[in-house]
Amino acid sequence: MVQFFLESDRVAEFVTHLMKRKPVYAPHRKGRKSYSFERTRDAAGVVLDYPRVMQSVKKFFLPPREQLLSFDLGDNTCRAGEVEPLDAIFLGVHSYDLAAVGRLDHNFSEGRAERNYLTRRQGALWVGVSYEPDEYHFAGSVGIDPYDTEGFDIFLTRLLDGYVLEVLTPAGESLLEGFDLPAHEAGKPAKKHFQQHIYVPQDRLNEVMSASYNNPVWEETALGCVGCGTCNLVCPTCYCFNVEENVDITVTKGSRDRHWDGCMLREFSEVAGGEVFRETLAARQRHRVMRKFKYISEKTGQPWCVGCGRCTAYCTAGISIVNIVNRCISDYEKSTVSAIR
Repeated sequence: MVQFFLESDRVAEFVTHLMKRKPVYAPHRKGRKSYSFERTRDAAGVVLDYPRVMQSVKKFFLPPREQLLSFDLGDNTCRAGEVEPLDAIFLGVHSYDLAAVGRLDHNFSEGRAERNYLTRRQGALWVGVSYEPDEYHFAGSVGIDPYDTEGFDIFLTRLLDGYVLEVLTPAGESLLEGFDLPAHEAGKPAKKHFQQHIYVPQDRLNEVMSASYNNPVWEETALGCVGCGTCNLVCPTCYCFNVEENVDITVTKGSRDRHWDGCMLREFSEVAGGEVFRETLAARQRHRVMRKFKYISEKTGQPWCVGCGRCTAYCTAGISIVNIVNRCISDYEKSTVSAIR
């Protein structure tokens, strides 16, 4: 691992250098307070010091809506949609968002591999950046540090007057060729502290969640929930979708389209005949949290939540997933103590 120093006033120059290598997707300002990952056309528009983007880089590999195939009812033929590798540089990615991509890789590789997602993933290179945890981040509780370099080709650690640039892979070294930087040997800044915490590790959360199926927290949370599904749609590890057939106005041609869906929406668990398996908001809240901390985790050993805080930050009802989980922990520990007595 080699460290260099990138001065703040050379960031745009560095972005321009990367843009000559491959397309660059990076965070850009949207309005006064929002940020979005977009294709970079102007290096000066890239923002590396940001709290979070509303939609993670997931949207580039699993688009909110895409055509899977087109069909012709006249000659009874169909053709799969064309998908190409993005083959791009993703700059300014936070550690929790790259961890989320790793979890999606697992979901779409396990069993029957998902062609579209895995094809788009090909050629992606990752340039990460550290961040300062705000009131919503809790990635440290799920084992992901703001300075976690796992999976990155290059990582930028913020200092007062610039960034420590670490070259982590041969691909990262290749990206830096032709861009001269001074060496850095002064080390890194002190680690930032999280304001939000889940108070037990994942290996105990499986046990806690198993005992929390009938916890009153689900009903209590549902009293404020409006069932809008925002928490699903901003989550970087949610991957559920719906598939629908759309026929054009001539009723001769059409397409099969896939779009994001979410377990907090009533229609998500609706089947033929109008039966809904999770009719109540309480049941949907329970399912959402269990998916993040139990159902997949008990197989992989990892939480399927990366602690980005999006679901809480953008919740229209102010519901906190950290508060829900900590309530389950607290009630479980109380019940355990009572059972011992």
